[in-house]
Amino acid sequence: MARPEQTRTRDPDFVGSCGFSALQDRLPLRWPRPPDTPASPKLRYRSGYQYLSWDELTDPAHWNDTEDFDLLLRLVDFSPLRDVLAARLGWTSAKGKVPFDPVSLFLLTLWQIVNGWSRAKTLRNLRKERYVDYARLFGFRPGVFPSEGGLRHFLTSLGENSSAQGECVSVAQSEQVIEVGIQALNQLIAQSVALLRESGVFPELAWQQALLCPDGQIHDAASRMRCQNVTASCYLPAPRPCPAKDKGLRGCDCDTPRCALVCKRATPWDRAARFVWYTADNQDDEKDGQGFYGYRSLPLQLADPARRFSITLLDDLRPANQREELPASALLLQLAEYYPDLQVDAVAGDAGYGYQVFLHTVYDHLHARRVVDLRSHPSDDDPQNWVLRGYDDCGRPICPFGYSLAANGFDPSRQRTKWVCQKACLKNGQPKVQIPQVSYPPPDCPYQQTDHPHGRIFNLAERFPDGSIRLARDVPVGSPSWKALYHRGRNAVEGRNATFQAWGLKRLPVYGLPRVTAFIFLADVLNNLTTMSRLIREATLASQNP
Repeated sequence: MARPEQTRTRDPDFVGSCGFSALQDRLPLRWPRPPDTPASPKLRYRSGYQYLSWDELTDPAHWNDTEDFDLLLRLVDFSPLRDVLAARLGWTSAKGKVPFDPVSLFLLTLWQIVNGWSRAKTLRNLRKERYVDYARLFGFRPGVFPSEGGLRHFLTSLGENSSAQGECVSVAQSEQVIEVGIQALNQLIAQSVALLRESGVFPELAWQQALLCPDGQIHDAASRMRCQNVTASCYLPAPRPCPAKDKGLRGCDCDTPRCALVCKRATPWDRAARFVWYTADNQDDEKDGQGFYGYRSLPLQLADPARRFSITLLDDLRPANQREELPASALLLQLAEYYPDLQVDAVAGDAGYGYQVFLHTVYDHLHARRVVDLRSHPSDDDPQNWVLRGYDDCGRPICPFGYSLAANGFDPSRQRTKWVCQKACLKNGQPKVQIPQVSYPPPDCPYQQTDHPHGRIFNLAERFPDGSIRLARDVPVGSPSWKALYHRGRNAVEGRNATFQAWGLKRLPVYGLPRVTAFIFLADVLNNLTTMSRLIREATLASQNP
């Protein structure tokens, strides 16, 4: 099978519409500044980003030798981002010390991420003669560079203000409504998506028939774990309960001066980090797995099946031990605000999303097809029970005599899948479940008569007649359509995970939930932007070397 880049470069539409020659009249692409964004209150900065030029891109040799991040600096004018970042940093007054231009710090952080450097190494390299061109592109004046504390403050302010407004989205779960906090940094991700769409590399068909796939990625905390049972109570002043002792483990007595404010076995720099036992199989938690201590990012990916790449639409960040279906449902509910013209066709996900709150949100709010892997339950173990409830362990309807029904298509206007028996019992078909004391073919089936030309017909909408939604799917599980959609979605999230791992984000280089939040969200922005520059490069080189 051809690699994704080979598939793209063999597409005349991609090569003709996404290369440099097609973009040249529109360069530089300007960062999309929302019209309601207030102007930055700061009057002066210690650095000053200014877009320089894209003249270097007219040299065909430049496209072979330049990294994706370097291309990005020449393709995009980030000046309008200044006011956006000022709002996200919570700046409301011109008073105080003269800060560095937030665009300079933004680009410096992206440079750190794409190279997988520590903060200290990034600042050392910024001062070196070989990187003077980057300092100029970022807007730093010679010899005037930020400190480590300045970069820490930048990330901390972004992360703290991301949820500082306390805005929430209401998610209906069973008979209660749960408020899930909104991350304002998703505005930066949405603006990067708008820039990518403006460049033309993302086709409108994939936007109007969108395939979404949420998935969590675990990131080890910068702090080393001292106790896997740590909870929020471990950060309360002594005396405090000990979760480890409650489980019969050694724990900590917390009777020393060192334990007065925080348990000595907790990690004060990463108070929100938690331990989780990860099995990579959401259907069976008893299988062998691996322990992690840290955080979990929850990106919502949009896959393009034709050009075989994906982008991140929204994200969230949680302690590693929190489940994913509730915050993922909240992200789906926010899509209309960030992307009002997005038309979702299907949502794919692993079995960790096979819960009512997520399946209901996909069906009822997005009106999209559910391509979510199956979550097992003890009630699936007895085939005789399949006949009683009317469907098997894969969500395929079964007639009262044990024959499986065949899917006959999904009706998007009515949001239901039609299943028919096709009189399998009269065509020497074998029942999936043999019913005791029933002779085959069953003579008592009323759907064998001529007034039922297709036999029994069953329409599956949101849930089965018994009220269960756990196995209700809009594409037959295991069918070619299912496999194509599911694996396409899974490839999208695995691509993002692989990029983050290549950038060294398997273990985070920053401490604390605010900085971790800002760092992960900026990495998502960078991933979208470098995807754009990579595709523009591929189209340009393909046009130069047809």
